[in-house]
Amino acid sequence: MNDNSQTLSCVMIPVGGRQLLLPNVSIAEVVDYASSEADAGAPDWLAGHLEWRGLNLPVISYDAANGGILSIPGENRGRIVVLNSLSDNSKKLRFMALITQGIPSQVRIAEDQVKQLEGENGPADLMLVDVDGEAAWIPNLDYLESLASETLV
Repeated sequence: MNDNSQTLSCVMIPVGGRQLLLPNVSIAEVVDYASSEADAGAPDWLAGHLEWRGLNLPVISYDAANGGILSIPGENRGRIVVLNSLSDNSKKLRFMALITQGIPSQVRIAEDQVKQLEGENGPADLMLVDVDGEAAWIPNLDYLESLASETLV
C-alpha cells in the first residue's frame, strides 16, 4: 500500500445488493437505525425522518431513489449515515441521511486501486468502480441532495 499521504480515507456503505464508496469527509456521523415513518403521500424514496442534533433530517433509501423498492434494514443490521451537504443550498439543507443495510467499513485507497467500470447506472449513481476487485458505486450526491431538498418546507 502506498504512503498515507497518497491515499484517501473512504467508507464502503452496504445498501441493497451493492455497496457505495464515499470519502470520509462527506460523512458527518453513522448512527443506529432509528427513523420515524414517512407521512402518507411521501415520495417512494423517503423512508422517514431522523431527529439528529436538533435537526429533522430526511432519511433516503438509496435503493428506492435509484428506481428500486424501499428497503428497511432488519433488526440490529441497519445504520443511518448522516451526510454533509455539498451544494450551494447548504444553508437550508446542511445534512441528509441514508439508510444502510449493514455496518459501513473504512478503507484507505490509492488512485491506482480504483478503476471505472462499464455498467448500468441509475439516477442515484454517479459511476461504477472497481476497488481492488470489489465493485462499488459512487453515489450522485447532487441528485440525492435534490431529492432531500424536496422535503424542505
